[in-house]
Amino acid sequence: MTFILLPFIEMFYASLRPLDHLFRSPYQFYSDDLSFWAYREMWNTVPMLGRYIFNSFFLASCVAILTLIFVIPAAYAYARFKFPAKNTSLYILLAINMFSGAVILIPLYKLLRTLGLLNSYQSMIIPGVAFLIPTAIWLLKSYFEKIPIDLEEAAFVDGASRVQILRHIIAPLSTPGLVVVGIYAFIGAYAQQFLFAITFNQKKEYMPIPTGLYEFIGYQSVKWNEMMAAALVGMLPVLLLFVFLQKYIVEGLTAGAVKN
Repeated sequence: MTFILLPFIEMFYASLRPLDHLFRSPYQFYSDDLSFWAYREMWNTVPMLGRYIFNSFFLASCVAILTLIFVIPAAYAYARFKFPAKNTSLYILLAINMFSGAVILIPLYKLLRTLGLLNSYQSMIIPGVAFLIPTAIWLLKSYFEKIPIDLEEAAFVDGASRVQILRHIIAPLSTPGLVVVGIYAFIGAYAQQFLFAITFNQKKEYMPIPTGLYEFIGYQSVKWNEMMAAALVGMLPVLLLFVFLQKYIVEGLTAGAVKN
């Protein structure tokens, strides 16, 4: 845990120190000149910082929602139906995750250019959804398989359709799993934004926070304290997500620990 938190502690500490004190030698772990000046000044240094943070949240939210929309029926089909090459296709989905997104950046760029989607939100949302779907199917499929088939058979007797069963029985009973998959997609989209934004987008109005941090790099200096402050503020959506949904996260991650 210490190794995980140490970089964030150092980021926060650096954001509180004056720029000319960051590279003093020897390094000082304690300083009496700490202030929140960088958190105020960063909005003046990068006037569009608020837009960049909104873009990151908007992109990650869209990716998470679309991933759930596509994954729920797909995972249900894998959990309940038998069809040719079912297991083979599942392992192919698993193998897809072994490849980095950088491997197919050039084909993706050509495809998005042909479709006229470069320099838009779609150029970052579509690849994000495509890369997250395989793992999300595997995660959600395991939750659906744990729901007793007897519930669906009883609903069929009462005249319910597959769509009604999925909507009114399967989805509500899988709420912890849906939350976990949604959070996984949200965080995954947040992590992928830099790669897709720097490749497929050149317009500032669509720029997310990872590429927006470049504006703290000047011709003669880098405003490290303001950059650290902006990076920490940019992480707030993910942190707040964990704070408000931690109950569902724990339930979802432990749902498969006990059989039946």
